[in-house]
Amino acid sequence: LCDFFRKTYGPTGAFNAKPFEGSQSWAGARPELRAIAYDSSGVAAHMALLRRFIKVDGVDLLVAELGLYGVRPDLEGLGIAHSIHVMLPTLQELQVPFAFGTVRNQLRKHVERFGRHGLVTVMSGISVRSTLPHARTDLPPTRVEDPLVIVLPVGRSISDWPAGKIIDRNGPEL
Repeated sequence: LCDFFRKTYGPTGAFNAKPFEGSQSWAGARPELRAIAYDSSGVAAHMALLRRFIKVDGVDLLVAELGLYGVRPDLEGLGIAHSIHVMLPTLQELQVPFAFGTVRNQLRKHVERFGRHGLVTVMSGISVRSTLPHARTDLPPTRVEDPLVIVLPVGRSISDWPAGKIIDRNGPEL
């Protein structure tokens, strides 16, 4: 898996591949579950999840955070939608009200195209606070970013998602 992540995330910047040096197959928080697709060439795609409580403007909310999404470069364009559909029964079994994830703003067109099918809601203008995955004396213990926020209603309606302009992950990014 680490080789898969280095090859998948490396082209987006050397810093993005750095967490996967050695044998670590996660970048921040360790995932609880993984969905891994294989083909004759090895790992084809990966998505992970972690149940956690986040705070949306101070309101505690149980979510399944989705992350560590990757598709082998030769298979790109075959669909994050399929990966989400594969995870949906597992999310329903976990009885979480929502799945939640974040992506870089550079992927706006990609996720908005996916969001048009109505499965997820894509939100912008929301700050997300996370702790650093490793303690560092030269950096503050948390970082605040302004990514695109993706919410997938699982056990509740999207209208039940709290309105807010800041999400606190209560831990490191997945």
